Amino acid sequence: MGDILIVDDERDIRELIGDILRDEGHTARLAGNSDDAMAEINREPPELLILDIWLKDSHMDGIDILKTVKRDNPGVPIVIISGHGNIEIAVAAIKQGAYDFIEKPFNIDQLLVVITRALEASRLRRENSALKRKDVAAAEMIGSSASFKALKAQLDKVTNSNGRVMFTGPAGAGKEVAARYVHAHSPRAAAPFVSVSSASIAPERMEEVLFGRESPERGIESGLLEQAHGGFLYLDEVADMPLGTQSKLLRVLTEQQFTRVGGVDKVRVDIRVLSSTNKDLSAEVESGTFRQELYHRLNVVPISVPSLEERREDIPDLAAHFIKVLNKEQGLPLRALSDEARTMLQTMPWPGNVRQLRNVIERVLILGGDREEIAADELPNSEPETRDEGRMVLTGALATLPLREARELFEREYLLTQINRFGGNISRTANFVGMERSALHRKLKSLNVVTSNKSGARVAHVDEQQDA
Repeated sequence: MGDILIVDDERDIRELIGDILRDEGHTARLAGNSDDAMAEINREPPELLILDIWLKDSHMDGIDILKTVKRDNPGVPIVIISGHGNIEIAVAAIKQGAYDFIEKPFNIDQLLVVITRALEASRLRRENSALKRKDVAAAEMIGSSASFKALKAQLDKVTNSNGRVMFTGPAGAGKEVAARYVHAHSPRAAAPFVSVSSASIAPERMEEVLFGRESPERGIESGLLEQAHGGFLYLDEVADMPLGTQSKLLRVLTEQQFTRVGGVDKVRVDIRVLSSTNKDLSAEVESGTFRQELYHRLNVVPISVPSLEERREDIPDLAAHFIKVLNKEQGLPLRALSDEARTMLQTMPWPGNVRQLRNVIERVLILGGDREEIAADELPNSEPETRDEGRMVLTGALATLPLREARELFEREYLLTQINRFGGNISRTANFVGMERSALHRKLKSLNVVTSNKSGARVAHVDEQQDA
């Protein structure tokens, strides 16, 4: 049963409708003029509004109230009633977003049918939004590395604020997952999360997609800004947004209102904006392809999302998570990772980051056999390390070097890989490679390998100055 607001200047009619609706199990609120109606709506938006077009002693008529409610509470269905009804008024009301139009004197059974259908349509829209939000909340953040913990600590600090956040990092690192985490743990978690892919929308359509449009033929078509009202708008790869749209978006961020394409009325929205980029926006500003004012508006809280290279410790946990997700979503086999496969995943290059890791796991599960464990030889580019007679495969580059240089090059690359695999932890590295910790330190010093902090984690690299 629904909470229904009845707005009519004729007391007998609004009370009659109210009594009938209460008999049907609904909650009915009554208003005789526009001031009382707007006060009720602002106190608590109803689930449905029954609205008379002509209201005596009111500074707003029904169409004005309709426009205001559809602007500020677009999810509320509105049934228009009028004793002066004609086809022009009905068409105008429907174009402005009314669910239906009923002319007085109306048949009560007809009104109840329309109300039931309007409430059902509204319920279905809410359930659809709830399913989308459930999918958003299911976007988990997985990891235990130092760089992951540093990222999560930053995200936890911004969840309860209303500040704009800009996520930077390479493609596929998980910038949208981080944005969805902020949404799911914020006071706006029950409101929409609308994602805009700036790179995938044609420049000539960007304004219609964001701001919506109005036309005599099709009426009002809401854009993504209206759909995000009350919640979050996520601008993915914002550097790819056309300059003209950047100017209009800047005005929206400043005024929290905009005009639809082809329209004249101002549409007010309450949204929290998050954005992301894998480009250097300061360089984009310098080159004139990104507006400096918009950059400063969006970059209130900058958060860097580390690459998978910087959080190799998390790869086994991420892989196991993707196996479970793909089993649940696609029915793919629920297989474990062998120790060799786990090690191989941690040492492979990941230019596509977390997105590439998921794709690799999906491919292995689709093409894999019936073995319980995923073996190293099922992974892409995992060429066997030995020939049939048990000898190591020697690359052409190593074959051209003297023994001492080849051995040094191998040891350096091997130890760099292992240290980064264990998140810069020398003790765990020493244990795995079978060396005393002090001996490993001496070996690293001789190879000019050092560790330093990057994105909250210890990362091994070659000291170029000493190496020179």
